[in-house]
Amino acid sequence: MTADKPLRADARRNREVLIAKARELFDAGDFFDIRFDDVARLAGVGTGTLYRHFPTRESLAEAVYHGEVAALCDRARRLRAALPAAEALATFLRDMVDHIDAHQGLARTLATLMADHSGTLAEGSRALEQAVTDLVAAAVRDGAVRDDVGAGAVMMALHGIGAAHDRPGWRAEADDVITLVLDGLRRPL
Repeated sequence: MTADKPLRADARRNREVLIAKARELFDAGDFFDIRFDDVARLAGVGTGTLYRHFPTRESLAEAVYHGEVAALCDRARRLRAALPAAEALATFLRDMVDHIDAHQGLARTLATLMADHSGTLAEGSRALEQAVTDLVAAAVRDGAVRDDVGAGAVMMALHGIGAAHDRPGWRAEADDVITLVLDGLRRPL
């Protein structure tokens, strides 16, 4: 399959079904417990369809990862368009904690499968950082956020939250870290 050739509607549907099933399996922590061919059966498509779209587990993981990053970046854009800048930033950061919480199995699976695909992970990280940069910049322009702290610091906090998800009381602590970040970004009166 080439990236240049558009997919027929049925092929696009099959690809989306495979990605959705993989995401479910990742979230449940079951992706390594089944044979790769079983992903096709569970998604209701043939194994040929699976291998035509995703010749390896890693290629399927990469597609799931790209979809997650695209959805998060789209969420940031929609929030920026719909809310005051400071509120959009706060909502997005809290949404990121919700996303990390809801998709812990996905994060672990992707980290394992994508260990040798650092370029793919870096590309996704850059896209998310750009989304956060745009949110922070809008809040700076509105005068709600300090102009001496960049999106990189916010991304480090998000990475730390994600890395610590196995801690007891993680959710409450993650919410507290977001509150600290938002308080630290707030422009002094």
